[in-house]
Amino acid sequence: MPPNILVAFDGSPLAERALTYAIETFPDATITTIYVINPIDSVIDVEAGGLPVAEDWYENAQERAAHIQTTAVDLAAEHGRDIDTVTEVGRPPRTIIDYADGHNVDQIVMGSHGRSGIDRTLLGSVAEIVTRRAHIPVTIVG
Repeated sequence: MPPNILVAFDGSPLAERALTYAIETFPDATITTIYVINPIDSVIDVEAGGLPVAEDWYENAQERAAHIQTTAVDLAAEHGRDIDTVTEVGRPPRTIIDYADGHNVDQIVMGSHGRSGIDRTLLGSVAEIVTRRAHIPVTIVG
């Protein structure tokens, strides 16, 4: 049975590198990208004036997720591959790990970080938390 690979995909350049790595390294694998809608991000966006109406945060997040997942599908198609995509809601590290645990994932692949600057300092590194807490191998692409 081919391996089942989960790629954390947030649309960042490092996430694109992680997906490309997974496609090239696991040519026979079933690859699924996961994008996590983090409700905490909506609070930050509303407080910063990034969203016009707080009630629209989920619709806006779903639209962003769909756009990001389309980017993943298009990138895979450029490499002649089909992938599955999934969007979940929650705290990214825990949601990625829970999804992997519940879907017989053999390995997680992710970029070393998607955030930069103060966001990374305040919120920590998703990659670091997933690496420490996952029950399966995690490959970090830098």
